[in-house]
Formats: sequence, structure tokens, C-alpha cells
Amino acid sequence: MRKALFFLLMSMLPGIALAGGELSFDGPSLSPLWSIPFIGIILSIAVLPLFAPKLWDHHYGKIVFGWTLLFFIPLLVTYDMSITANIFTHALVEEYIPFILLLLVLFAASGGIHISGNLVASPKFNVSILAIGTVLASVMGTTGAAMLLIRPILSANRNRKHRMHIPIFFIFLVANIGGGLTPLGDPPLFLGFLNGVDFFWTLQHMFFPVLIFSLILLGLFYLIDSYYFKKEKIAPSDEKTTVVIVGKQNFLIILGVLVGIIISGIWIPGISWEIFGVEVHLENVLRDLFFIFLTIVSLKITSDKVRKDNNFNWHPIIEVAKIFAGIFLTIVPVITILEAGKNGAFGSVVDITHTSDGEPINVIYFWVTTVLSAFLDNAPTYLVFFKMAGAQAPEGVAAADFLMNGIPATLLAISMGTVFTGPLTYIGNAPNFMVKSMAEQEGIKMPSFFGYFFIAIIVLVPIYILLNFIFL
Repeated sequence: MRKALFFLLMSMLPGIALAGGELSFDGPSLSPLWSIPFIGIILSIAVLPLFAPKLWDHHYGKIVFGWTLLFFIPLLVTYDMSITANIFTHALVEEYIPFILLLLVLFAASGGIHISGNLVASPKFNVSILAIGTVLASVMGTTGAAMLLIRPILSANRNRKHRMHIPIFFIFLVANIGGGLTPLGDPPLFLGFLNGVDFFWTLQHMFFPVLIFSLILLGLFYLIDSYYFKKEKIAPSDEKTTVVIVGKQNFLIILGVLVGIIISGIWIPGISWEIFGVEVHLENVLRDLFFIFLTIVSLKITSDKVRKDNNFNWHPIIEVAKIFAGIFLTIVPVITILEAGKNGAFGSVVDITHTSDGEPINVIYFWVTTVLSAFLDNAPTYLVFFKMAGAQAPEGVAAADFLMNGIPATLLAISMGTVFTGPLTYIGNAPNFMVKSMAEQEGIKMPSFFGYFFIAIIVLVPIYILLNFIFL
């Protein structure tokens, strides 16, 4: 094993050193072997939880760290310390830290809100919970909204015989589709925001796709749920549904997050400083410190009982933090190569997504990001194709400005392809597996990985095709 690892490390070096004549970490000179650590992490996320769950549960941090070392050891050997420090600082300061702090504050705030009461199941009640969750997903994130509402809806339907469709549609809507309106909703869109996409661009262009998708799924769910209610001959209940919400003050924390993001995108004081060649802007630093402050406030103002009732613990966010640290670091060479376009090692990807004249083929962008988001992870998929499409920007034009104003349909295709296809598999988005696990704890027999995939394809793919015709 050690010999194989050594051979792999050394095999990466000549592909770089001989590529350009002088050592420079730029797209045209990079060997495709640099993408191995990133692909290794993504495949580990996709495969190990399914086929070696105990290994993954106990050692996922070590596995990700090992793949990350496989990137940094050749980097240190091949290039000088300044290039290594620049890459490390850029990945962490500009993208990873803001990304993980947003998830942290939303996770802490949603975990401080507990919903209980006399919840009476009915098709109307169930579809209302799904509709509310779909809206909340863009305000408090898909993970926050899913963890807030999955317990109440499962509890209300505890005595029903046919329940499997409820968590499935919950995954479709609350854990995925509903997060498509704002950068708060889904990690890919927040990465777009960090890379210059306006907060309200996302809201404006994703509004109708999210609305159409949500209405179709809510209508279909209501028909299915009504059918099973009649099949089980459940008589309408005279009991009145009452809802008790404890920890409402955490909604103010979530509002504070929204305000912080908007202000950081509007207020540009022009104050910055350089760290290892990376320009750090004051507004971004203050936003991140504000997220830390809000997290601490949420923990202080929420009683331990509320978090205990929610079965709150830090494991999910710790897992995400470790995994995405590796992803954000090892994705750097992949993005650098793609930004080189046809001059890079992944020129074939550019060829299939663009015409011979260099114009993007939006439908291809959608379906390529769809496949990768479903089986890998939607956040890095968004980042890769955002950078690739943005690399076509004219000289002097920022990638985000070019995408928003020059080829907005392409940015929409990437956004739809990464947000809307997260529910195709259990591993497409982080909340999916959480919802599945909680449903099984309630005694619901959830479909297998491929069983769920088959159901998702039947329900979702026709809607994808419809959205392609309407918007792309």
C-alpha cells in the first residue's frame, strides 16, 4: 500500500514539471492526475456509507484527511511554500470558512426551535407542513428546515399504515427544492454568492422554477396522501390541531443571518488587506464574525431542554466541516484546469458543454450538473461548473458579472441542475440521509438506495424535462 501511494505521488510530478517548461500552478500546465484527491473524496462520500458504513462512520475524518494529504504533499514537493500557502489561504478564507460558518449558525438556530402540540394527521395538514417547510428552506437552509419539521410530521402520522410517501416527498421538497430561492437555502447557491452572484439575482431567476416545481410536487403529494387516507378508511378527526413552538427567539437569529448576508453583499467599504497573496475584504470578515456571534447568542438564549427534545448534537455539523474542508482544498486544481478551457486537461468537458463557436449549451449544462449532483455532491459540482462557465468571460469582466448579465440562462441551468437534482438519491444532499434515518427510527420502511432512486426518477425527471422546455 505504501509503495502504491508513493508511486501515485511521484507519478503526479512529471506531468506537471514537464508540462510548461517552468513551474506555474495554472490550468494549461496541470496534469489531470491532480484531480485524483478530489475524485477520491467524492467517491468515498458516495460509496463508503453504502458499502462500508462502519468504516466511514468511525474514520471519515481520517479518510478525507488522507486524500487531502495526497494533494498537499505533491504540491509542497513541486512548488514553493508561497504557492502552497496561497492556495491553502484562498480555499479556506474565501470559501470554506464563510460556507461552514453559515451552516453552523443555521444549524444552531434551527436546533433551538422545537415544535410540538396536538398534531392531527390529514392530507391537508401534511401538505401544509410540506408547503411551510418548502418556504422555510430558503430562509433557514434545507438542513435547518428539514430538522425542524420532520419530527412533527412523522409524529402526527405515527399511527398510519401507509407512510413511506411522506418522508420521500419531504426529501424532495423541504430538504432540496425549497432551498432554491436564496443563498441561505442550499450550499451551492451560497457558494455562488461568495463568488459574486447577487443575493437577489438568485431570488429573481429561481423564483418561478422553484414555484412550478413545488406546486407540481405538492399537488401530486396531496393526491397520493388522500388516496392512502381513503384506502385506510381513516375517518376525519374532530380534534383541533394545536401547535406549540418553543425557542421562537431563534427565528430572530435566522433573520439576523439573512440581514448579515444582504449587508455584506451591498456594503462595500473598499477596505482590504492581503494574506499570502489573497485579498481579504472587511465586509466579509465582519459577516463571518457576525455569524460566530449569532451562533453563541443562539446557544445562550436556548434552554438545554429544547435542544434535548430536538435530540440536538454537534455530530452532523462536525462531519460536514471535516468533509468539506477536504473538498474545498482538493477541488482547487480541478477548478484551475477547467478555467483553462480547451487548453486544459479537461478540454473535452468544455467541448460537450459548448458549441463550436464557444457558446454554452444550457441544456447540457443542466443535465451534466444533474448527474454529478445526484451521485456526488451538489456544492462542489456547482463550484466546478460555475468556474468553468465563468472562465469564458471577456478580459476584465468578473466571472459572476458575465454569468449574471451575459449568459444568465447558463447560470440558471447550473443553479437548477445542482439544487433540483439533490433529491434524486439519498446522497445527493446532506439532509436526505438524515430524513431517511429519522423515518426508519419511526418504524417506516424506507426504500433501498436504488429503490428510492427509481421512485425519484419516475417523479422528478418529467418535471426536469418540463423546466428545460420552459426556462432553458
